[in-house]
Order: sequence, then structure tokens, then C-alpha cells
Amino acid sequence: MGQSTPLVQFVTRPGVIDLAWGHPDPDLLPVEGLRNASARVFERYGADALNYGYAAGPGPLIDWLCGRLSDVDGRAARPDQVVISAGTSQALDQVTTLFTKPGDVVLVESPTYHMAVRILRDHPLELVPIAADEDGVRVDALDERLADLKRGKRRVAFLYTVPTYNNPTGASLAMDRRRQLAELASAENLVIIEDDAYRELSYDGSAPPSLWSLAEPGAVIRLGSFAKSLAPGLRSGFITADVASIKRIRESGVLDSGGAISHFSSLVVAEFARTGEYSRNVERLRAAYRQRRDALLAALSEHLKGLATWERPAGGYFVWLTLLAGRSVTGAIGLAEAEGTAFMPGTAFYLEPSVRVYSLRLSFSRYPPEALAEGARRLGNALRRQQADVR
Repeated sequence: MGQSTPLVQFVTRPGVIDLAWGHPDPDLLPVEGLRNASARVFERYGADALNYGYAAGPGPLIDWLCGRLSDVDGRAARPDQVVISAGTSQALDQVTTLFTKPGDVVLVESPTYHMAVRILRDHPLELVPIAADEDGVRVDALDERLADLKRGKRRVAFLYTVPTYNNPTGASLAMDRRRQLAELASAENLVIIEDDAYRELSYDGSAPPSLWSLAEPGAVIRLGSFAKSLAPGLRSGFITADVASIKRIRESGVLDSGGAISHFSSLVVAEFARTGEYSRNVERLRAAYRQRRDALLAALSEHLKGLATWERPAGGYFVWLTLLAGRSVTGAIGLAEAEGTAFMPGTAFYLEPSVRVYSLRLSFSRYPPEALAEGARRLGNALRRQQADVR
């Protein structure tokens, strides 16, 4: 028999500690809990669990989510401000379809989540970068770019940003910038698409309030996900926005035709959450990922001292390294592979293909602490070999 079709995205390579992928550790996925929740869904809802669902998503999940957001965000949502999605990627594609026109400008913080760029480029749009630093997207740079585009009579559809535990940098938008960005959005009639996928994975206290919770209605469409806090294979997430925007999404052709985009899996999430298992799962993940983050940071301090700099992320999946002395990230890829590890080069997260980038992204989500420490050791070996070759 020939080789079977792969089942999952991540392909394990024997002997390689691959820190490039922002995927969860399969051992941390709540298989038994979700199996039991699925059984209870059938007990509770019977055949309705397998039928076309209500367009906005199942009521039990929306009602629970409104309460959950009052605990983990700056304010709660009302049911008429929520649509259940099939995760952040589907939500971004749907919002882009509904709220842009061909030729529109979409502003993208730089660096940014590279797969979001892939989704945006499926649409006939002009993507324009907005610089970010260690405190998140620069509001001054955004203001200047908006003025330039206004003079050119260009229509800006929205700004895409990951302000909380950013992918790829791990940084969070500073509180003063959150307020400034919310005020600027209202003043300039700028819509912000807030990718809030990592909110639940906070390790040093509570996550900062979302832009959606701070801004005037209509200024922010927030994309949330259960991929990181529960399991990506469920393909369940949510959108919070003003009532008019939510109505437009709910009444879109795809939801009118097929009903809820992830009806059964979202009922499973609701049942899992109803019993308190979701909250317990999040605490378990926070403890595990906090330990992994700390293990990776400690190993980087041991093995990469004098080779790179990095910041301590307060949440999320990633550590962003910048190589010292302008070393080539591209040149380090092969050396890292030869040592038995891998990373995501920083160039993947910029719109400009020719930009000079000396950074790389490491994920600490998939491997246990001892493997992360070994991966950092191997990366340090690779960078020292690179340093020796340069000399």
C-alpha cells in the first residue's frame, strides 16, 4: 500500500526539536474530557446536535462566553454582540470578505502573524505595514500613515493587529497605547481587527483589557479562539463587535446557507465549559506553559548569552530572539537543522520581502521543559558555529 494521506499539520521528524511551530503539545489536549462532553451533548440535545445550527452559533456557548469575557476581559459582551466562528482564521477571512472592497488598503502591524497575511492576500487588497516595537504597534506611525493615505484619497478598510501576547514577538500593546489606539480609531473612523487568540494564556497576572473593551462601538472587531485555550481541532472561536457589524456577519450568505459555522463542536465547547472543565483546563495550560516558558528562557540565558537578546513574554506561545552583530538568520537555518533543531525566521513575519531582519521566533508550546532546554542548547551550538564561520 502507498503512503496514507497525513492526518495533522505538524510532521514529527525523528531527532529534531522543532521550535518553529506554534502548536500545542498533544499530551496537553483534554481528550478524555472532550470525549465525555461530546457524549453529554448527545444526551442533552439529541439529533439537534447534528442539525443546521442557529446562524450566530449555539445559544449555550454564547451565553457562557458572555459571562467568561466579564472575567477575563475589560467588559462583558451581550449576546447580540457575539457570533461563534470556526476559529480566528475563518473569522478573519469572513470579516475581510464582508468589510473590504477590491483595492482597499489594509494596514498590518509589522512584524505580524504570517498566516493572517496569507489570508489577507487571498483578497484583492493592498497591504501596508505599520511599525511596531517592544510595546506593540506604534500609534504615531499609524497616525502618520493614515494622514498620508487620506491625502492620497485611499480607502482604509481596517488595521489588523495582535495586541495581546503577540504572534510572533510575545509583546503586548502598552496600556497607554491601547487607549491612544482606541481614541485614534474613533477619531479617524478606523476599524481595528483585533486578533485576541492568546488572551487566556497569561502567565504573570491577568491579560490586559482588549481593544474591543476599551473602544467605542464600531471601532473594533475582536476575533477570539478556543484553539489555544482548549483544542485547535475543534475549529471553534468567536467574534465580538458592535451590534450592526454582528448583524451583518450573522446575516451573511455563508451563515444563512449553512447555519452555525461550527455547530456541533461549539456545543461540545459549551458542555465542557458548563461543568467548569474549561476553567480548570485553562489553569492547567497556564501552569504547564509558564513552566515551559521559564525553562526555555533559562536555557537561552545559559546557551545564547552574547549571541542574541530577547524579552520575557507575559503570555502566549512565543519568544522573539534578535541575533547580535547583525548575524544572518537565514544563514543560521541550516546550521540549526544540522544540530537537530529548527526555528521560524523573522523574515516570515514582515510584508516587505527585502527587509533586513535579524530576529527569529521560538515556540515553547509543543515540547516539555527538558526538550526545550535541549533545543536551546542546540540552537546555541548552531549560532556559535555561525560565529566561528564568520571569523
